[in-house]
Amino acid sequence: MLFFVASTLFSQNLQLHYDFRHSLDKKNPIERNFFVATFEMFKPDKLGSTFLFVDFDFSGEKGNLNGVYTEIARAFKIKDFPIQPHIEFNGGVGLGYVVDNAYMVGAAYPFKCGNFFFNSYLVYKYHNFSPRASYDAQLTFVWDGNILKDKITIRGFADLWSVNRRGEGETGKKLVFYSEPQFWYNITKHFAVGTEVKLSTNFYWWTSSFKAYPTLGVKYNFNP
Repeated sequence: MLFFVASTLFSQNLQLHYDFRHSLDKKNPIERNFFVATFEMFKPDKLGSTFLFVDFDFSGEKGNLNGVYTEIARAFKIKDFPIQPHIEFNGGVGLGYVVDNAYMVGAAYPFKCGNFFFNSYLVYKYHNFSPRASYDAQLTFVWDGNILKDKITIRGFADLWSVNRRGEGETGKKLVFYSEPQFWYNITKHFAVGTEVKLSTNFYWWTSSFKAYPTLGVKYNFNP
């Protein structure tokens, strides 16, 4: 199904990453090295643009598929007005767990600087936690561009949002930071090798400390 979708959309790629987190955090029995496959799509049109990605997490026993996570976002263009309404959905499911759905609405400001495309947006964010939902805000910054005659691609995003504390006996809010900068060497127009670094604070349920987990990856672009 993914290959069929990839053959019919405007801009899309498939990525396969190997996550080395156990090598960097051997004291934590939860952490293990594993593969993550990602399908990613961006499609602009006359009315705005749509962005979608789906992660397939192979962190289960013996490298089995353990979870699927997706984000889909839509920006609406209003003639030449620089600010665009933005809506977004995040959610996922795994073996024995679910990623609580999040719904966002706000405004985005896309712009270009040199060879780089940027997008920033500020949204109201609703998490459908049980038994108490979380009403929050999220600030996101996205970048994508090429250097050295298109041989190197630098892209990624950074998110900062608030969310209810959910630990036993905890109350109030906490700030969560999560970012995934990527660096790719483009061997051909379609094939690249590179890395993604997962940077976070307060993101993983077992720790509030800063984490940095690098990957090794390959990417195939379906762009014409």
